[in-house]
Amino acid sequence: MVNWVEAQKPLLHWLARRAGLRQQTVELEPGTVISFWVPKANVTTKKKSCVCNSRKEEKKKNKPAVVLVHGFATDGIVTWQFQVGSLADRYDVYVPDLFFFGGSATNFPDRSPEFQADCLAAALGRLGVQQCTIVGFSYGGVVSFKMAERWPDLVRYLVVSGSTFAMTDSLSSATHKRLGVSSSAELLLPESVEGLKALLSAATYKKLWLPDCFHKDFLEVMFTNRKERAEMLEALVISSQEASVPHLQQERILLLWGENDNIFNLEHAKNIKEQLGEKTTLKIIKKAGHLVHLERPCIYNRCLKEFLVLVHPGVSQK
Repeated sequence: MVNWVEAQKPLLHWLARRAGLRQQTVELEPGTVISFWVPKANVTTKKKSCVCNSRKEEKKKNKPAVVLVHGFATDGIVTWQFQVGSLADRYDVYVPDLFFFGGSATNFPDRSPEFQADCLAAALGRLGVQQCTIVGFSYGGVVSFKMAERWPDLVRYLVVSGSTFAMTDSLSSATHKRLGVSSSAELLLPESVEGLKALLSAATYKKLWLPDCFHKDFLEVMFTNRKERAEMLEALVISSQEASVPHLQQERILLLWGENDNIFNLEHAKNIKEQLGEKTTLKIIKKAGHLVHLERPCIYNRCLKEFLVLVHPGVSQK
């Protein structure tokens, strides 16, 4: 039988290609690879001449780079399906898959967000990205905060939605209690239709009815590499005593939040803004939950592009 979720991927890939992106794999070490969607003009091949490379570098200087980092449930192009086409005409858009999502994998045992951040930064360097704006969602927001802290020369500006600096044991416990689950794995790695429905209900503002066959197809396609992802969730949680506010050197930071986010609620977003100080702006999107970029894509894209125009005044909105 046809898996209807899997059947949508060719369409999403076609839309990404139509927006000018192409798939690229970066091998950091034998057994450690990160898959990307990258601007067509910036795809690296061994056969490219020096003239082509010089043209590529010139294009990169003229078009600011924006890196979209996905959350825990789906890979990059599924997560950012409504943002790629909106941004690609004005920016060099890079959409990576984090390890154990999409085509990315590693033989290293490290499952920490710091490891994800360092490897993603290294892969972007291999692709010739010298400076960029990182846009991170949920788990990808944690990775983005780590990248911003550890690689300030690479990450010039930062946008984060529905996330946190670090998932402390106290924050994790409070979130589980509020959502009525015993662990992050129970919420984020559902094994049944009922579990997936509970995840979608927690992550969205407007509750949509979908047939059980859709949920079954989604479970089959999107929740692979369960062992490694469970280890990632374990490595994500740290002691509250070890947690600290990161010292971020970025000139401007945008927190773009769904007003009704039940996973990282609005009070949490306000605390992050207060901790990061005056260079941080909090924008709240009404009638949106944790999946704000999917529920209200037009408003999300407008807010994101307004921020990008602010930090890149030479680039006009379409």
